[in-house]
Amino acid sequence: MPEHQTHTRPVALAVWLVIAGIIGWWAAFSLTLEKLEALADPDAIASCDFSPLVQCSANLDSWQGSVWGFPNPILGLTGWVAPIVVGVAILARARFARWFWLLFAGGMLFAFGFVCWLISQSIFVLGTLCPWCMVTWVVTIPAFYAVTLHVVRSGLLPAPAPVRRVADRLMSWVPLLAILSYAVIGILAQIQLDVLGRVF
Repeated sequence: MPEHQTHTRPVALAVWLVIAGIIGWWAAFSLTLEKLEALADPDAIASCDFSPLVQCSANLDSWQGSVWGFPNPILGLTGWVAPIVVGVAILARARFARWFWLLFAGGMLFAFGFVCWLISQSIFVLGTLCPWCMVTWVVTIPAFYAVTLHVVRSGLLPAPAPVRRVADRLMSWVPLLAILSYAVIGILAQIQLDVLGRVF
């Protein structure tokens, strides 16, 4: 396998990036609207507030909901544009330099780390499950796996040939890896919040 494969077109990855980007952007947009409505009318009940367990308000009103000094959804509104643009560009036969892929992978790593932190805060601190937040989790996790495996298998991230081959094989297992990740989150939520007992 060549050291660098920036000339190849990872079409499946591109399609997923566009889909994930659109879904993630819509979730961020919906949360932003909820936040704006709450600011305009503090007594308003968010449309995603279904119960004390499943709601958006507690997350949006907490300090964890504005980690960087502004509502987290605004970060999503800007951040999710990148996967959409990269995906569309790949489909249009654009080729990116190694530094670009590494920068993009770094952005996905940041998103994954931030989402993992938000998941822990939601489950173990706030004790809520925000519907739109969970949509973001669902698309961020496999997007991170896919981009990371791509930069490794393509030789864009220096790695021994055996590691690149493993990454190449794992690429087709991204959906399963994502499902396993969701299962871990679900188990943690059940243990901590008794989701099944409170919903049913």
